[in-house]
Parts: sequence; structure tokens; C-alpha cells
Amino acid sequence: MIRNTTSSWGSVARAFHWIVGLTIIGMLAYGWWMNHIPARPDRFFYRSIHADIGYVLLVLIALRLIWRAINPTPALPADTPRWNRIAAATSHGALYLVAILVIMLGWAHSGARPQGDYGSFFGLFHVPQFTSPDKATADAFEDRHIYAAYVLLALIVIHLGAAAWHHYIKCDRVAARMVDGKAG
Repeated sequence: MIRNTTSSWGSVARAFHWIVGLTIIGMLAYGWWMNHIPARPDRFFYRSIHADIGYVLLVLIALRLIWRAINPTPALPADTPRWNRIAAATSHGALYLVAILVIMLGWAHSGARPQGDYGSFFGLFHVPQFTSPDKATADAFEDRHIYAAYVLLALIVIHLGAAAWHHYIKCDRVAARMVDGKAG
């Protein structure tokens, strides 16, 4: 089934979930590695790849949100307490919001860097920048980008913890249906 139902995630939603989720985790690891390698001539190459994947990720998140808006969201089990429903909605909203914030701060950082042209998307076309080159501004955006990335990492840990709680403690199908698409 391609579309979601009130009891299960469709294949498109599941594909978006796993592609976006794994890409974000990969970008967090890549960003950490990139900032911890010694300064060397090819460092710009690694930063530009990171920025290009960030632009792709922003588009994927936007498409995922559009798909989510036009499809039903599978319901939580009927016995789920109200506080748990609020926590789930809040944490999912925070994941989307902070992921977009991290990307936008990275984009702002790219445009504010005085050296190098981060506007080239894999060498194919120029991505418009919305900040002007200024070292102090670039440094400020970079610091905020990194801080927000750590907040995103914390939200991912909470998300994974909640999935494990549903699967191993509560023993319901909330997490499993994102893997197999079966009703739960």
C-alpha cells in the first residue's frame, strides 16, 4: 500500500522516514568527523558535500511534510494516555522543526563564509545564498548550527528510546508498523 491508513504507514511515508532519518544520522556523523579532521587543503570539498546533502535533505523533509499533510496519520493504540499522545506529537514536531533549523543555520553559515563558494550544488548549478559574506556572522551561524545539531541528536535518541519502549516494553506495534507497514 502506497498511502497511509488510520492504522498503518504506507510505503511512501516509510521510505521518507528511513531515508530522511538515516541521512540525518549520517550527516550528524559526517559533520562531527568533518569538524574534527585536521585542517588540510581538501577540507572545502568535504564541507561542500555536507552542504549539498543538506540542501537535498531540506527538499526531502519538505516533501515528507507535504506527504504527511495529505495522508492520515496512523492512530496510537486506544489505551495510550493523553500525556503520551501530547509527548509523541511534541517530539515529532520538534524533530521536524530542529532538523529544518539545523539545515537553515548550515545554509546561512555557507553564505556567510568569506572564503569559498558553497553555492555550487554538486557543481551543477548555483544555490542562492541568503546571507552575505562576513567572518563573524559565519562563525556565529556555525556555532548555532553545531549546537542545534546536538539538540537534534538528543531528539533522535529520545525518538529511538520511545520506539524501543513501544517495541520491547509496551509490546505494541507502534514502532513495528514503521518497518513492515502492517496495521497495529
